[in-house]
Amino acid sequence: MTVSPPAGTKGARTRETLLDAATRLMLEEGYTAVSTRKVAAKAGVNHALVYYYFQTMDELLLAVFRRGAETNIRRLERALAADNPLRGLWEVVSAPHDSALTVEFMALANHREVIREELATYSRRFRRVQQDALADILRAYGIDTGGLSPAALTVLIGGLPRILAMDDTLGLTDGHEEVLALIETYLARFDRAPAARDDASGAGDAPASD
Repeated sequence: MTVSPPAGTKGARTRETLLDAATRLMLEEGYTAVSTRKVAAKAGVNHALVYYYFQTMDELLLAVFRRGAETNIRRLERALAADNPLRGLWEVVSAPHDSALTVEFMALANHREVIREELATYSRRFRRVQQDALADILRAYGIDTGGLSPAALTVLIGGLPRILAMDDTLGLTDGHEEVLALIETYLARFDRAPAARDDASGAGDAPASD
């Protein structure tokens, strides 16, 4: 049976619905559960439509990844432009949904070269944005990193959420609360913009009026 694809705006919505369905399947059942029939069932459409929008499974999975990657880049840029860039950075890289999806794509990359190349390209781009921002943040706040470069900090900041996400899949949560509490302690020190911090730190040094 031939299935005619929706046209125009409706067609774009159908494509997004298929991507949403594939994303949910990856999060709920893992990347091995993503098939044309399961995606179609999840999206509530005829499975022939999946082949119209995505000729191969690699094409579908790449579209899922690229959509999430571009969304993440935009979220990161907005967070870094906000008043509390360090907290914003952590909230973006540690989002549970994104960390779990990244773990799935990393596992998939072991079997699909095209996914591995795309993941590496995006990761380099994402890290460059973080590194440039961290260099500016460290300078603005006068933070002493003990010799750690922005590149090294980027690896550490990005790696921790993935470790926590992998632990969660095993039901291993020992120490998680303590680690997150420690991070919160450090982030709380920099919740004000640099100018506000300077004003507050200098307030106690002002001479008393006669």
